Amino acid sequence: MKVLIVDDDVVSRMMLMHMIDSAGSYDVLEAEDGEEAWRQLDTGARPAMLFCDLRMPRLSGMELLARVKADERFAGLPFVLVSAAADGATMEQALGLGADGYIVKPFDGDKVRGFLDSLARDEESPEATLRRLGIDASRLLLYLGGLHRQLAGAGADLGQLLAAGQLDPARAHLGRLAEGCRTLGLLQSAAALETQAAFPLSAAATASVLESACAVVLRQLEAARRLAPL
Repeated sequence: MKVLIVDDDVVSRMMLMHMIDSAGSYDVLEAEDGEEAWRQLDTGARPAMLFCDLRMPRLSGMELLARVKADERFAGLPFVLVSAAADGATMEQALGLGADGYIVKPFDGDKVRGFLDSLARDEESPEATLRRLGIDASRLLLYLGGLHRQLAGAGADLGQLLAAGQLDPARAHLGRLAEGCRTLGLLQSAAALETQAAFPLSAAATASVLESACAVVLRQLEAARRLAPL
C-alpha cells in the first residue's frame, strides 16, 4: 500500500518515513513540494493516504488540499496536513476544505499509526469475511489466491486493451476485478478499481491501482493463513 509524504524539509520527510515504515508494510513515495506531489498524482500515482506539510514553496499544503479535493479522481484520497504549529484557525480551514486529519510537528508516532490503522479498517477482517460468506479459512485462502493471480495478470491484459483503444472492455475488466475484491471484503481496493474504471484510463494509473490491490490481497492472505488449521 502506497503512502505519499509531501514536505520540503528532508529531515521531516525522513522522520515521517521512518514512522510509517515501522508501522507496517508500506511503499512510501516522496515529494518535496505540492507541485511535485500533484505531478505524481496527475501522472498515475495512487497512494492510499497522503501526509502533506502546510507551508511549502510553489504549492502549499492548503493549496494542494484544495486542488486534490476538487478533482473527482482524488476526492476520496485521505489527506492529512502536517504543521509545526497547532493553529486552531488553520485546522478549522483545513477540515473545511476536506482534510481527514491534522498532525503537529514533532511527530507523535501513535497518531501517525492511528491514521494508517484507519486504512486497514476500510478492509473487512478475514474473520468477518468467513462469517459473511459462510466458508472456512482454507476456502478463503483459495479464493484470495485466485484473486491475487487475477490482479497480477490483469496488467498485461488491460495494457493490450488500452493500446488497442478498447476502453469499454478494459472498464468491464476492472469492474469484474472490483466485484471480486468487494466479495472478499477488500472494500477500499474495490472502490479504487471502480474509480479507475470511471475516469479516463491510462496504463500507468491502472498499473498503480492493480499493484496496490495486489498488496492488500497479500496482506489478507497472510492474515487468513493464521486462521487456517495446520
